[in-house]
Parts: sequence; C-alpha cells; structure tokens
Amino acid sequence: MNPLITDYPVSTAPTPVIVALDFANENDTLAFVRQLSPDLCQLKIGKELFTATGRSLAEKLINQGFKLFLDLKYLDIPNTVAQACKVAAEMGVWIVDMHASGGRRMMEAATEAVANYSQRPHLIGVTVLTSMEAADLREIGLNQSPEELVLSWAKLSQSSGLDGVVCSAQEARILRQHLGNDFLLVTPGIRLNTANNSDDQRRIMTPAEALTAGSSYLVMGRPITQAAHPAAVLREINAQAAQLLSA
Repeated sequence: MNPLITDYPVSTAPTPVIVALDFANENDTLAFVRQLSPDLCQLKIGKELFTATGRSLAEKLINQGFKLFLDLKYLDIPNTVAQACKVAAEMGVWIVDMHASGGRRMMEAATEAVANYSQRPHLIGVTVLTSMEAADLREIGLNQSPEELVLSWAKLSQSSGLDGVVCSAQEARILRQHLGNDFLLVTPGIRLNTANNSDDQRRIMTPAEALTAGSSYLVMGRPITQAAHPAAVLREINAQAAQLLSA
C-alpha cells in the first residue's frame, strides 16, 4: 500500500472530492446540485456565490445532507475572524478557511472560538493561492519560492491549532512528510487532464496524482460543474480514489 496515501484523513467524509459551486445565483446552483448526492461529494461555496445568496443557500445545502466548505478566506484582526468562525460553526459548516498570512494570534483566536462546539468545523489555513507563481510572489515582496512559503505557513497553521491547509497538490508530498498524516491538505487546481490548461490555475494535478502525493481532499470546479454528466465523473473519481487506497 502506498505509504503517502494510506492514512490521509478522510474519515469525516465519504469521498475526497469537494465540488466548487462557481455559480452566480441560487437557482443555477440548486439546479446543478439536484444532479448530485452527499455520498458523491462535498460542496464548496466561495465569495461570489456567498455574496449573492448569503447564508440562506449555505444552510439549504447543509440541510440536504451535504458537508459544506465555506471558502471565504478570512483575513482580519483576531476577534473579527474568531467571531466569523463562530457564526460558521452555528450554521453547521464543515470546513472554514482563513489566510495563514493573518498570523498566529488570528489563527489561535479562531481555534479557541470554535473549540467548545460539539461538531465544530475544521479550520484550515490558506497558504499560497494556486494562481500564483514565484514571479507573482516577488511582485508583492515575498522572495521565497512558493514551496518554501507554503511549508512555512503550513507549519505556522499547524502550530496555531488549525486542522489543515489549502495548498497546491504539488506541495502535498513535502507537507505530508513534515506535518504528518493527520493534517488535512485541501488541494484546488485539480484537473482531469493537465494538458491544455487555459484557466487561472497554474499549479495543477490530476486526481490520481494529487491523492498519491498526499492530498486529503480535492477541490474541483469546472471539470465537474461543466461536465455533461457530473455524477458519472464523480463516480469515476471516487472509484479511482478507492482503488488507490486499496492498492
């Protein structure tokens, strides 16, 4: 059995796939979600959809049985982020994220804010966005390579009490080696085929590559939402994941 993926932490969900709901409104979102079921995937709501629909849509999806990743990437003073995480916990959100660049005090405040909830959300830190390369980091005054910065912020996230990080699957292997098998690695930039990639993601991998590298969860948007048969694509990815875990 592959030691890198034997123990990746998926016990809180039946599948490693998180579908990014990159829609502009509630009607389109619900029409798409009707093609899915909670045993096939988790769901992610980001800034555009949450700004358009507020917590109403999030709660509808949770009430349908879906585990929900609220991807709002909090970055603010510690008390503000902590209070936002408490609201997410009260909604029943499964994962909440925040920028690791907000620092230790912010992340520790968030951890403390949800500690007493019986079913608290997983808190994860956002490291380096998968749209960014070394040249992009240099433009904002960060001279470390993406890999170095991801590892540094991931270590800070773990020592601040967070459950995991968002990172590129290209950094999953090194993070798994340094941070252990219980630390969640949520990896966007997952494509069914990495050839001819034309969107804004740069550091990308296929589902099999990402799982083998040590990813816990795979965030996938357009490869699922624009598929002719989304459920069939999800079943294929889930079967592939199950095969990797049993190999």
